[in-house]
Amino acid sequence: MIELRPYEQLGGAHHGWLETRHHFSFAEYYDPARMHWGRLRVWNDDIIAAQSGFPPHPHRDMEIITYVRSGAITHVDNLGNQGRTVAGDVQVMSAGTGITHGEYNLEDQETRLFQIWIMPDQKGLPPSWGTRQFPRGDRAGAFVTLASGIDGDEDEALRIHADARVAAATLNRGQATEYFMASGRRVYMVPARGRIEVNGVTANAGDGLAIRDERLLRVSAGEDSEIVLVDVA
Repeated sequence: MIELRPYEQLGGAHHGWLETRHHFSFAEYYDPARMHWGRLRVWNDDIIAAQSGFPPHPHRDMEIITYVRSGAITHVDNLGNQGRTVAGDVQVMSAGTGITHGEYNLEDQETRLFQIWIMPDQKGLPPSWGTRQFPRGDRAGAFVTLASGIDGDEDEALRIHADARVAAATLNRGQATEYFMASGRRVYMVPARGRIEVNGVTANAGDGLAIRDERLLRVSAGEDSEIVLVDVA
């Protein structure tokens, strides 16, 4: 089963400095049919204006992954962490018992990113933050794991406290790759740019694909494309 969720039909909001679309119920957008996808709770597509950002605010008991599509984001938190994550790279914040952080676009151009929240396997863990470079060239033509809590995944992936995997791939026009889904898993896939076809279903940049009861996903690119997915129980 593959359900296409077009970008234009997603929930969203405009706050002047922030334009956002919500793949799942979030803030003032509520859809009882789109509360979560397995342990995936939030997938927001954010455009943050230059020299603006999210002021300090708290989180707890959530794994929060930020995938920067263009521009850069600068993170600061009450644990003393600070770092800048640029386009194509990833940061992970495990909120655990509680963390207060700000996310700022200190660039002279807008920043576009995916913010992904995954429910942890265990509550009350120590909070933490980390970021990693994942050059787009290293994932050309195949999916590479960016963050994971699944045993056996690549050691270089950022670790999260959830039975979940975040992966990405870049495909040139006409190129194809495959992704295997284990029994009982769910995948949510979004092309960050370009146009793709997954087992006969076409998705454009920003569209969501909610996938279950499939085993082999064949992903082909109708345009040069960048693809992000979350694989969850």
